[in-house]
Amino acid sequence: MNFRIYGIGYRDLYLFCSLLLFSVTVLFGQKEPQYTQYMYNIGSFNPAYVGTVETPDITGLYRVQWSGIPGAPKTLRFGVNLPLANEKNGLGFNVVSDQLGPTSQTYIDFAYSFQVKLTEETKLSFGVDAGGSLLDVDYTKGDFENPNEPLLNNADTFNKFYPTVGAGMFMYQENWYLGLSVPNFLTSGIYADEVANIVEDKVQFNFIGGYVFDFSEGLKFKPAFLMNYLNGSPLNLNLSANFLISDVVTLGASYRLDNALSGLAGLQVSNSLFFGYSYDYNTNGLGEYSQGSHEVILKFYLGKASGKGNKDRKKDQKGMPKQIDSPRFF
Repeated sequence: MNFRIYGIGYRDLYLFCSLLLFSVTVLFGQKEPQYTQYMYNIGSFNPAYVGTVETPDITGLYRVQWSGIPGAPKTLRFGVNLPLANEKNGLGFNVVSDQLGPTSQTYIDFAYSFQVKLTEETKLSFGVDAGGSLLDVDYTKGDFENPNEPLLNNADTFNKFYPTVGAGMFMYQENWYLGLSVPNFLTSGIYADEVANIVEDKVQFNFIGGYVFDFSEGLKFKPAFLMNYLNGSPLNLNLSANFLISDVVTLGASYRLDNALSGLAGLQVSNSLFFGYSYDYNTNGLGEYSQGSHEVILKFYLGKASGKGNKDRKKDQKGMPKQIDSPRFF
């Protein structure tokens, strides 16, 4: 099946870029949406994270990737992390809408996590999620090289729902974390009959980690990484370094291997609200034609930190634990 998408009013080079973007996404359609501010968005790709947060939180994210190129990706995410009162279990909910040219895909999943203490300071959380993906392709937004394409005889659009099942692990202390997750194990045969085997049987692995260096009372350094592995695709490695100033302002940079260089900024508006923004400049060939990628995130914390457990407490000058009013650093 040969399919082209066209941008109205753009030159041939832009048309080629649009076709390239569509082709890559179709061939690797199971690849998860890409985030620059992944350190604030862990619950979207690792279900084990949902019960590790101090208080319930709600996240909203909007990403415009490769702006200025017709049909470039746009991602919208809404997520909820809900730790339960027993300090062991957690629940989560995610809705992600991912658009690219004539295709759109909506992911919906529910997550559950259970955590155990490995030591007095270290916890290990296990999580699973289940849901589905709704794929929509609008064939009227492109031209077929073969006008007798069988798909055109059936309908102008293609819609189908596919189940998803994922799992993850998340180990952490107060100042560091490591995680491993697989967003979906059910990849075999997806799209095979209807869309001419354009997606192969592949499982994506996500590895994430970070550390908080406490330089002083008003300055913390937070390096982190996210690595996505999908067999047959180039390794996607993200490295970031953020400085947290007075527990209020975050400034930093990120590098995506052979892809983009990013600037990040964040503001803890209040105990209950965090705002973050990132801008990506492409270091590959798209940088000449794209106006970069923009990503905005809002996190709402429903209540102050409870001060429960060693993970959540600091000590005053007399050695007695006291409550932390600001949200955790990851």
